[in-house]
Amino acid sequence: MNRRCAERSRKTLETAIRVEIDLDGSGRATLATGLPFFEHMLAQVARHGMIDLNLTAQGDLEIDAHHTVEDIGITLGQAFAAAVGDKRGIQRYGHAYVPLDEALSRVVIDLSGRPGLTFAVDFGRSTIGNFDCELFYEFFQGFVNHAGVTLHIDSLRGRNAHHIAETLFKAFGRALRMALQVDPQLAGETASTKGVL
Repeated sequence: MNRRCAERSRKTLETAIRVEIDLDGSGRATLATGLPFFEHMLAQVARHGMIDLNLTAQGDLEIDAHHTVEDIGITLGQAFAAAVGDKRGIQRYGHAYVPLDEALSRVVIDLSGRPGLTFAVDFGRSTIGNFDCELFYEFFQGFVNHAGVTLHIDSLRGRNAHHIAETLFKAFGRALRMALQVDPQLAGETASTKGVL
């Protein structure tokens, strides 16, 4: 199988985003977004997904982080879709449960070609530091819409919002890693009775 890499950029009047992704990487992340806590979360995806990720973002953070976070999700989704290609021979489905102290989250993904997000998470507070917890949903919505995946994200328990967020992103990375794995029993075919995803 060829190495699955892609690069995508998005420039609007609000943001300028550039993403380089290698789905067959070693978990390295180089991130410059102006949003340190969000970078901490994206680094979890790279590390636990064994994805190499280079991402730069300039946005209108003087207003708030909404446009930047949403556009990172969109651009990352576009790069992911380009890198994964026709999905022949891969498992397609992935899931992960990840604990962190008292917090436990579950993420299930289908590289279906159909965007869909179910996000059942209560952080118990509106911000983590100065990062707005509502923006996690916006990130994942942007990603699924442009990656063409179905994604279920559930926080099963937790009291500490930082722990909850970290379990979500670690589980997302691990679910991606499972779904992207090559299944030798498929012999290069698509994991669908339709023959295409």
